[in-house]
Amino acid sequence: MGATLTIKKGDVVRVIAGKDKGAEGKVIAVLADDNRVIVEGVNRVKRHTKIVNKGGRSGTTGGIITQESPIHVSNVMLLVEVDGKKVPTRIGAKRVAVTKTRPDGTTYPAHRSVRVATKTGEEI
Repeated sequence: MGATLTIKKGDVVRVIAGKDKGAEGKVIAVLADDNRVIVEGVNRVKRHTKIVNKGGRSGTTGGIITQESPIHVSNVMLLVEVDGKKVPTRIGAKRVAVTKTRPDGTTYPAHRSVRVATKTGEEI
C-alpha cells in the first residue's frame, strides 16, 4: 500500500532533480503505490511497438512511440503563483471548519483537511 501523496493529478509542478531539471508541466497521473508521478513533457522515452494484426481497425500499427515515463514524487515541486510568477513551494495541511448538511436538511459543524502552500499560506 502506497503513502498518501501531496501532489495530485492536474497540479502544475517543476522538476527539481534529474535529467529534466527545471522543466515544468502538468501532472497527468499519480502512481501512489510506487510514489511516482507522470508529468506532461517530462522524462520522455521511446517505446518500440510491434505490429499487431487482430483484423479490422483494432490492430495497432507498429513503430517508435514517444511517451512520458514516471518520475519519483520527491523530484518534483508544486508551483503556486505569487505576484504573477510561478514559485515552487512545499505543501502542508490544515484543518478547516465547514458546515455540512444532512439529507433531512439539518446542518452540523465539521472539519476537513485542505492542502496549503507553505510559501504563501494559501489553500491550494
